[in-house]
Amino acid sequence: SDVRAENGRVLFSGDENILARANICSRFSERVLVLLGSFEAHSFEELFQGTRALPWEQWIGADDAFPVKGYSIDSDLFSVRDCQAIIKKAVVERLKQKYSIEWFEESGPVYQIQFSIMKNKVSLMLDTSGAGLHKRGYRQMTVKAPITETLASALLMLTPWKKDRILVDPFCGSGTFPIEAAMMAADMAPGMNRHFLAESWEHLIPKECWEDAREEARERVNLDIETDIQGFDIDAAAIKAARANAKMAGVDKLIHFQQRPVSELRHSKPFGFIVT
Repeated sequence: SDVRAENGRVLFSGDENILARANICSRFSERVLVLLGSFEAHSFEELFQGTRALPWEQWIGADDAFPVKGYSIDSDLFSVRDCQAIIKKAVVERLKQKYSIEWFEESGPVYQIQFSIMKNKVSLMLDTSGAGLHKRGYRQMTVKAPITETLASALLMLTPWKKDRILVDPFCGSGTFPIEAAMMAADMAPGMNRHFLAESWEHLIPKECWEDAREEARERVNLDIETDIQGFDIDAAAIKAARANAKMAGVDKLIHFQQRPVSELRHSKPFGFIVT
């Protein structure tokens, strides 16, 4: 609920089950973040006080690790390294007060603090994904200049292509467009076979949330479908990589790969889509 798009992000509300499903099922997002709070800051003192005012202890335990990273755009506080240091110090001060300890070992689960400062508005978040969501886990073999999986699937979604229509990528490289199309056709959740940073936050997000989301995703997969998805490339090594990646993704039976120059691009049917 409460879904709205902003600069480079989409905000929404939901419980821990939604958080698990968003990580496992989202085709287009790069990561899922929990927004702890937002405030305006023009000075390091305002950044420090605004950060310290947030309830970090509701998320981060006395033994947990909490590294800080982020970015600043069009803001008075432009030094990312200084912002990192100030935010880290403010969180430490808050947790020292709450846990009555002076030193944090940070030997437990990782709670990656992510900050964005956009036109002096600070947003402080926790990253639940870990490795970017474009890393589906199937692309073991790549060729030069591969497109990210999230961008490939987003571009496919912008076309009128549907799973019962012809799709050809004449310069398929390591197969990202055909593989993402096949996964969409089979209703295969992109994050079904990988793990996420927040899976170690067991006192906040029960293991059952992840198990239920994966089981729900597995039940939706349908590989018994007719598709006409083709990937061509002039490079034999690229075709070999594409076939290996499709097999790793579990959609190799839905795609036809062939070594072929674009000058020989033809199809027996009159209508179809070229995405490349």
